[in-house]
Amino acid sequence: MATVALTLENFEQTILGGETVFVDFWAGWCGPCMQFAPNYEAASEANPDFVFAKVDTEDQQQLAAAMNITSIPTIMAFKEGIGVFAQAGALPRPMLDDLISQVRELDMDMVRSDLARQEAEQAVAASGATEA
Repeated sequence: MATVALTLENFEQTILGGETVFVDFWAGWCGPCMQFAPNYEAASEANPDFVFAKVDTEDQQQLAAAMNITSIPTIMAFKEGIGVFAQAGALPRPMLDDLISQVRELDMDMVRSDLARQEAEQAVAASGATEA
């Protein structure tokens, strides 16, 4: 499966509509991005059950800014609409394959439980700060 080009218009729909989505933030002038591209494309071919998308940060500057992209390439992974990984830097193919395996095996019930606990702790901390 070829990679999908993401824009401000289709980003949210793609993230929320796909079971698991990997996103490569890149630019044509970026040497490491160009070196990483064949690995990313090969991973997309090897894992047709996932969506592999790309965001051209030159063309989609507003989207890159909204996602706080400060260095490229940056790889993000979303599972069931939840961001589960983000890292700047070109991953060698073995590390990319390992990342894909880890995301595939994530227990999303546990992830949602951890997020709920963190949100509850933040709410308690925020209410304590306003009472002081």
